[in-house]
Amino acid sequence: MSYQSMEEARIRCEKEGIPFWKAVQSEDANERQITEEDSWNVMKQMWRTMLDSLDAYDPELMSRSRMVGREGGMMDAYREAGDTLCGDFMAKVMSNALKMGCNNACMKRIVAAPTAGACGVMPAVLVTYYREYDVAEEKMIEALYVAAGIGQIIANRAYLAGASGGCQAEVGSGSGMAASAICHVKGGSTDQIGHACAMALKNLMGLVCDPVGGLVEVPCVKRNVGGAFNAIAAADMALAGIESQIPVDQVIDAMKEVGDKMDVSLRETGFGGVAGSMKAAEIVERMNM
Repeated sequence: MSYQSMEEARIRCEKEGIPFWKAVQSEDANERQITEEDSWNVMKQMWRTMLDSLDAYDPELMSRSRMVGREGGMMDAYREAGDTLCGDFMAKVMSNALKMGCNNACMKRIVAAPTAGACGVMPAVLVTYYREYDVAEEKMIEALYVAAGIGQIIANRAYLAGASGGCQAEVGSGSGMAASAICHVKGGSTDQIGHACAMALKNLMGLVCDPVGGLVEVPCVKRNVGGAFNAIAAADMALAGIESQIPVDQVIDAMKEVGDKMDVSLRETGFGGVAGSMKAAEIVERMNM
């Protein structure tokens, strides 16, 4: 899946008359010297693991730090009371993002998409939509190829790790991947997939990585909710025909530039941002007792 740019992938799609997901699958099979069927089966396993991981959430579990764990259950209870500001579907998106982040903190199995700290964004968008609207499983697996292709381009041109580029590289990249994936599910073209990713990335550009105590729990779990909402908004804009004036490849390059200029205290060291607050110091002291 080693495309160096969205433009490179787009040209192949246009030349061969294939959708973006197929170009990604073909490249994956070629790169790993396997059949496209074997590639598909691996991606299907990823999808089903994502489903199983979400179902494994336990609202009674707390992380070892005691900072997170029950938020997904709390959001479910609030949604079921029927008084949400953003409606039932988006409340489910919030709940699922929280559940996956809590699962990661509680050492349950997750799909890092693209990282463990950002593991709630993709399932919150894709699994929620899949279950809410009874979409064919095959379409969701195609969507994972779309997300994987976008993630690979980001990795090739910029970063996926918060320690390298801040949380714009983790939740930001996850949001761009999810925006592209759900855009495909809704029938978006290759160009719209690119615009969805570009707008999602721009909205979160400059996002710092500031985990309290160095753990991807606070503010990371709740930040996944923001990434999921952002992905849906970006996809809807792209599907409406709204375009990013800056091409997605150049947006990714800009994200790298911002990450390179980001102070080291804001790149997963646990020293800057909210990780450097007085309350964070109290939490760390408590954990070390």
